[in-house]
Amino acid sequence: MNAFPLITILTAVPLIGALGVLTLGAQNKNLARNMALTFSFIALALTVVLWHRFNPELGELQFEELHAWIPAIGVQYHVGIDGLGLLMLLLSAIVVPMSMAASWRIQEGTSLYFSLILFLQAGLFGTFSALNFFHWFIFWELSLIPAFFLIRLWGGPQHAAAATQFFVYTMVGSVALLLAFLAIFQCTGKFDFIGLSELARNGQLIPALAVRISWHKLTPQHIALIIFCGAFLGFAVKVPMIPFHTWLPEAYAEAPTGTTMLLTGAMSKMGVYGFLRILLPIFLVEMRSVRTALLWLAVATIILSAYAALVQTDLKRILAYSSINHLGYCMLGIFSVAGFTGDDPAFATAKVAALNGVILQMFNHGVTAATLFWFVALLEKRSGGLRGLNDFGGLRKVAPVFCGLMGIALFSSMGLPGLNGFVGEFLIFRGAFPLATWATALAVLGLLATAIFILTIIQRVFSGPLNVRWSTLQDLTIAERFALFPPIAIMFALGIYPQLVLGVINSTAINITQQLR
Repeated sequence: MNAFPLITILTAVPLIGALGVLTLGAQNKNLARNMALTFSFIALALTVVLWHRFNPELGELQFEELHAWIPAIGVQYHVGIDGLGLLMLLLSAIVVPMSMAASWRIQEGTSLYFSLILFLQAGLFGTFSALNFFHWFIFWELSLIPAFFLIRLWGGPQHAAAATQFFVYTMVGSVALLLAFLAIFQCTGKFDFIGLSELARNGQLIPALAVRISWHKLTPQHIALIIFCGAFLGFAVKVPMIPFHTWLPEAYAEAPTGTTMLLTGAMSKMGVYGFLRILLPIFLVEMRSVRTALLWLAVATIILSAYAALVQTDLKRILAYSSINHLGYCMLGIFSVAGFTGDDPAFATAKVAALNGVILQMFNHGVTAATLFWFVALLEKRSGGLRGLNDFGGLRKVAPVFCGLMGIALFSSMGLPGLNGFVGEFLIFRGAFPLATWATALAVLGLLATAIFILTIIQRVFSGPLNVRWSTLQDLTIAERFALFPPIAIMFALGIYPQLVLGVINSTAINITQQLR
């Protein structure tokens, strides 16, 4: 166990910052912004320290902290990270200051707005590091509450409906998830993810369910499948997967852009993380029993969302459906590796490639999608709130830097070689094809639709004759260029040298693969 509680300190930093910002009141707007940004940079610095001290050769958990909390019900304060957890902490630490920068001009309730962002960041840090369900679920819900108020209080014209829909969907998923793990605790007396994973690997989980739960003469396998479905619903809503996605377009479109950046850049990864950290190791048998249906859901998520994006005219809604599409590739990779392949080394290599691709795609999509929504916010600021696909045209003539940098982010989202988006998707397809050939082949249709709607954005917004209305549109300021430099640099760095991340997560992918035999 780790003697110095670095993860605890990291989680506490945004909590302390949120409480401090909240006390500043309505008159200290600039102080609230600067104080919140300072705490987000402190969290980023601590995450970099974790990255520097992390040993990438070990696939096991590091920086573990384990303390008794409520022994009577098996609750422990147990945190730790492997390559997956570390990368998600880094992603959260990067996206939050980006979100704050995009929200800098928020004038109403400034201190409350920025404190809610910090509360949400604490929820993200806790979710990506907690290893006991009780502790983990507190942080899972902690991220939901600030997001609801950020949409409800600072959203667009339909903010109330969007916030309510977001809350209802995610709360239903959370209740299903809670009931599933309460049933597991009733049968095993365990909340710890590591202990539950060991029970599942040793074939002891299903017999434990049979001893304590009986319902209408259902077999233990059927009971386990029902419990799996509850946990699956909780994570599928969060990703989201089709058909549990209908809250997302409205929430992304109506939320203030800084909040949308958090939703797509970090919060959506909570669902994918749950599949990797919880469902795959604990419910592997159940996933295998319904794997064909899960693969169909992944293919539907990829294809239907991409073609839904094709018919949108609101740039935010296009990017919202694009987000569903890209996370669908992650689900394809996860469900592909769930299949039983024995000890064949070729299939083991494919699983490692797919898992590396999934984890890298989570990070790449978070950075790229958040950056794209940031560009939409900058465009809205200059156009008086317009963000329609047909509202512009020819902007590259008056704002070449804006169009050039946003074009880089769009090409990254499309998966252009040389940019970060290509590597993750390539590894997913490389690994998934021998494991689930038919599903991977069908998913290619999603790549085609993605290329079409991204090129349509470039054609209608950047190219063509310049609308006289935008002849005086301002290009990016020097400050905006400096602010956008880090995410653009990340896109190039990981596109050219993905080993920066793959070298850290590969041992984790290998370790997960070894547990799937």
